[in-house]
This record gives sequence, C-alpha cells and structure tokens, in this order.
Amino acid sequence: MSNPLVDMQKPDVIFCIGTNMTECHPVAATGIKKALAKGARMIVADPRRIRLAELADLYLPIRVGSDVALLLGMAHVISREGLADEAFIAERTTGSEEFRKHLEQFTPEWAAEITGVNAADIEQAALLYAGAERGAIYYTLGITEHICGVDNVKSLCNLALMTGHIGREGTGINPLRGQNNIQGAGDSGAIPANYPGFQPVVDPANQAKFRKLYGREIPAEVGITKVTALDRCGEQIRAMIIDGENTLVSDPDRKHCQHALESLDHLVVIDLFLTETGELADVVFPAAGFGETDGTCANTERRVQRLRAAVTPHGQAKPDWWIISQLARRLGIDGFEYESARDVFNELCDLSPIYAGLDWDLVENGEYQWPVPERGHPGTPILHEGEFENGRGIFSVLSYRDPAETIDDEYPVWLTTGRRLESYHTRTQSGRAHGIDYLLSEETLEVHPDDVSAWGLEDAGWCELASRRGAVRVKVQATDRSPRGTVFCSFSFNDVPVNILTGSGYDPVTQTAELKVCPVRISKA
Repeated sequence: MSNPLVDMQKPDVIFCIGTNMTECHPVAATGIKKALAKGARMIVADPRRIRLAELADLYLPIRVGSDVALLLGMAHVISREGLADEAFIAERTTGSEEFRKHLEQFTPEWAAEITGVNAADIEQAALLYAGAERGAIYYTLGITEHICGVDNVKSLCNLALMTGHIGREGTGINPLRGQNNIQGAGDSGAIPANYPGFQPVVDPANQAKFRKLYGREIPAEVGITKVTALDRCGEQIRAMIIDGENTLVSDPDRKHCQHALESLDHLVVIDLFLTETGELADVVFPAAGFGETDGTCANTERRVQRLRAAVTPHGQAKPDWWIISQLARRLGIDGFEYESARDVFNELCDLSPIYAGLDWDLVENGEYQWPVPERGHPGTPILHEGEFENGRGIFSVLSYRDPAETIDDEYPVWLTTGRRLESYHTRTQSGRAHGIDYLLSEETLEVHPDDVSAWGLEDAGWCELASRRGAVRVKVQATDRSPRGTVFCSFSFNDVPVNILTGSGYDPVTQTAELKVCPVRISKA
C-alpha cells in the first residue's frame, strides 16, 4: 500500500476495483465507511453486486476479466477531457506522450463492448476520479488473479500517474493483503526474484553482500515459483517442504496439484492442524500458533509489529523458525544458529535496506512503517512523497487481451471464485470453530434467479459444475448478487473443491493463476 490505513478516511473519491473488502477485509473496510459518512463518493467495479457495490455512488458491473478494458476507457476520457495533472506529469513521470497517443483508440464505447458497462458510466467514473482533490484506489485479488494481473496493476498505476493521485495524503494505489503477514513474507525474501528487502538477486552487489554474510557461494539466478515447482515434482524436484499453506485446497487445478505432491519421494508439511495437504505428507511438524510464539509481522500498510507469546505451545508444537533452523542444522547447513525470533528479525534488519533503521526493541509498539532506512528515521507512512525512489513514474503502454479461456457453446457460463466473510481461506482454522460453522456450514453456488429457471435448476437443489479440468457437485443459491451468465463460489470448503475447475492460465510475469475467470457448464444433479 502506498498509503496508511488511516488514509482510507481521507479521500473525497474512492475507486474500489476487484475487491470484496467488506467480506475479505472487514476491519479495514470500516475506514471506507467512515469516509463515506464524511461525504466521500465511491466508485465500485466488480462483476457481483457485493455489499461494497450497494454503498457506492457509481457501480460498474464489469464482466469478469475485462478490467484492463475498463481502465483504458477511463484513461481515454481523462486524456480527452483535459483532466490530466499536467504539472505532475511533467515533473514526475516519463512516457506520457506515447501513452496518450496510444489511448486515442480506446473509447468508452469500445470499453463498453468488452466490459458490459455502459459507456456513460465509464465516462462518469473517469470524471469523478480525475476531478477529485484526493482520489484513492483500492484493490485486492480480483485484480491480480488473472493472466493479465500485472497489466491490471499497471493500468491502475497509469490512472494515478495521469491524475497525480499518488504521494499525497488520502490518495495512492493501495492493495489490501488477504492474510496478516503476506507483506512480511515478501519483505523477508519469499519472492523468487528477490533477496530479503526486495533486493534483486541478479544484482552483483546484492550477490556479494549475501555471499559475504553466509561465507559461501549462493545461487545468483532468479528462483522458480510454486507453479513451476509443482510442474517439476517427481522429476527435478524429489522433496518439498510446505509451511503454513493448505496447497491442495487453495491452489488451482487440484488434480494436477495432488498428482504433483504424490509424485514426490518425500513431502514435509509444517502447520497448526492436519490439513488436506498434511494428509499427503510423509512427515508433519506441528507449528505453534500466533499466540504461542514470539515474532514479528508486517501488515498490509507496511507496519512492522511484534507478536508476543501469551501461552505455552500445545503438545510438541514449535515455532516455524525453530523447526526450519533445526532442519537446516541436521542438513549440515551453517548460518541457522538462532536462539530466538529476535535473532532472526535482527538479521533481517541488518540485511534489508527498508528495515535498516529497525531492530527487535524498536518495533515493540508497532509504530514504524517501512522503509526505515536508518536509525532515527521516523518511518514512511506515505510512499512516493515528493519523488519516486527509482526516478520518474513510467507510463505503461498496454492493450486488452481476453482471459486464457472464454465462454463458448460447451462451457457457456463464467465462474469466478473468492472468499466469504464467515470462512477464513481454506477453513484450516475457522472450520474448527463451531460458532463460525453455525454461521456458514456449507458452500453454495450463487446463481441469478433468471438463470436458475432458464437452466432447469432449483434454489437449494444440487447442480454439477464442470470445466475443462473436472467437475464438482454444489448446492444452488438463487441470488441477484451475481449477474446473469456469471456464477460465484468460494474455495473454502474441501467438500466442494472448486479449484478442481480452475487453472486455465497464469500471468506470464508472476505466474499467478487466473482464479477469477473460468468458463463452466452447469447441469442439474
């Protein structure tokens, strides 16, 4: 996020796209509600009429997978109507002339044909956002889980650069993280192309720094993603450790995923509970819960926070860092002689420029947001104030492309997947809480009432949902929340393994799966 969570209350125009915030980030969404109560206006683009859409001043019922077309249409209007911030563009960006020339072909009428949104509404959205004193963009996985996820994000960056809505209070481009330490995982180096602190592995200076620290040669090439790792299981990859993820349920193309894991000679899982993935493992290490271990996490607004053990770990459970360190020692790997979470975090601070001004004691009260480049630095709540760290903001010249698979006579219905308020991810934790199970005990398929009738289904009856990769059985829920021709299901319930169906394509840059778009057919079961 370029801006802190408190800034959610400060824009006068809010643009939410690809985010079901009130269900997936309900605490953060209170900031949006407070802004609306103060008079802010909100644009929501989403295929479904989610709760956030009901709060919006302007709702854009976009067809799944067509975000780039919508954003190009909006950018065209901003350029055509002379609403771009020319001073900001001149002082802080590059590539604007080529970009604006490129935009001329992407009229609102063109965008309307692809997105299904009225051209007049696309124009109104552009005028609202560009005309704001403080315009802020919020998005989540509805933007990134596409084969064009990177293009989607770059398109949002283009809008912010055109209007100067970045680097100021109440503005910015703000992705909300779906889990508490996803940001911290990236900060720590859980990204194939980066060392900790987002330092590129291909940079010789970075290679030298880590080589000196660890006293050995280290890989200098970009690593592989999980997608590639699963493809190589049973061949180049014979053993795997999965830590804190229920891969079998959360990943696309479940049959391929299960085959990959079963092809391994040895699978180790570290988790709180015996998950569906853990049941495939040769060894399962019981991990300590968040209230049973000391540590740190970096949340969605880049705030580094302390975790404190409140109770003793149950049974033989141990902190993840301890389990991994012990494995490394037994493999004969030096450098894992940690005695506490404090040691691990302080090493991260020594290695990472964005953490350089921090240590274990300084994050006691969670008052710092990275980057904190040196001791005495107060932290950086707002990114890109005054200047961009790497120079000028670069406009991206992009075009629209269809999803990996589109609907046809055999698979004529769009399926999109996501989360529900009552269930957390794959229910590894929340599925064991009787109160939550009472609120949502089973998964259903959201189908528009007109489609229920047209397809010969019954509300609360069973249907079969099939894609090119498999089929699942699920109960029908008639609701106008999903538009005609589009259905929705969450991936939370193992007895409705919807990710058997997904996995038609991946973003070529990040290898993020296209979980939000999958053509299916539906029949009564």
